[in-house]
Amino acid sequence: MTQLDFESLKHTPKYETLQVLNNDGEVVNPDLAPDLSDDQLVDLYKQMLWSRVLGDRSTKLNRQGRLGFFAPTAGEEASQMGTSAAMDKGDFLLTAYRDIPELVKHGLPLEKAFLWSIGHVNGNVYPDGLNAVPPQIIIGAQYAQTAGVALGLKKKGSKNVAWTYTGDGGTSQGDFYEGINFAGSFKAPALFVVQNNGYAISVPRKVQSSAPVLAQKAVAAGIPSVVVDGMDILAVYEVTKQAREWIAAGNGPVLVETICYRFGAHTLSGDDPKRYRDKSEEEEWFAKDPLIRMKKFLENKGLWDDDKEAAYKEEVENDIDKAMEIVENQPTQKVSEFLENTFDETPSAIERQVKEYQAKEGN
Repeated sequence: MTQLDFESLKHTPKYETLQVLNNDGEVVNPDLAPDLSDDQLVDLYKQMLWSRVLGDRSTKLNRQGRLGFFAPTAGEEASQMGTSAAMDKGDFLLTAYRDIPELVKHGLPLEKAFLWSIGHVNGNVYPDGLNAVPPQIIIGAQYAQTAGVALGLKKKGSKNVAWTYTGDGGTSQGDFYEGINFAGSFKAPALFVVQNNGYAISVPRKVQSSAPVLAQKAVAAGIPSVVVDGMDILAVYEVTKQAREWIAAGNGPVLVETICYRFGAHTLSGDDPKRYRDKSEEEEWFAKDPLIRMKKFLENKGLWDDDKEAAYKEEVENDIDKAMEIVENQPTQKVSEFLENTFDETPSAIERQVKEYQAKEGN
């Protein structure tokens, strides 16, 4: 088993893309392959399949007017679920708006994720014991927040880690640099994930920065960084697992760049990738589909087949139906409640408006 030397990566970073499985599901780097049982390997694939079905269904629900804001995740399943699988339940999670799958796998009930999408206040009321905050809409802001959370964990003497995600576009934001610099300075236990999916909405990666790899931006903060094939769940899992162990041992933060691709639109709020991407580029990346390569790997080991796939998809669909039933039976929100929820202590001027709206609402 290859052990990554994170300490040396601070000073002499190497940025070849780490990979375990190639596009055909063949193991090309057995030294980096994680030591997992057959059941664990199948579970990793099921996590990606769950995410793909959830993304497909969320798109349909959005088009039906039953969900609101949605940022498609197809193409990023290995990056998201591979990192999620390496996370400890006691770790603290701060996500961006495309990282709903990680939140759900960390313990957020699915109906809460759907409620957040439609803007219902109950989507922001998290279960006790869930170490996470609602997704950040401001690009890169979660990096600065994560540095603070990580420092808090350190001061408490916790062995847990603060995790956060951003896309390639987020690395151009000031909060990105401030977050990694602060965490590096205080050796705060943070794991920064950059999901390089090729585009910041319509702006291609090559236009955003002349840096050969985005991971090298961590050098200025004095923290180790590594680049991994974000379409390869085995590589993503093993690299982030090792990074988390190194961080939890008190060595400070790590930045991991996952090279992946956004198969669909940036969000379903008007973006059309056909306006800024050509078909040949998309076909090249579709051939790297993380589900296809992992499925081939499992089939070659006799661990998966089409019947198992169909049965699991049906299970996921049923879970989504149940979550949507809860969502669509939530009480309708009122303007008076929006006003009341704006402040911890409602100012007198707002209180007057609350009473005016309550009268109109029949309260």
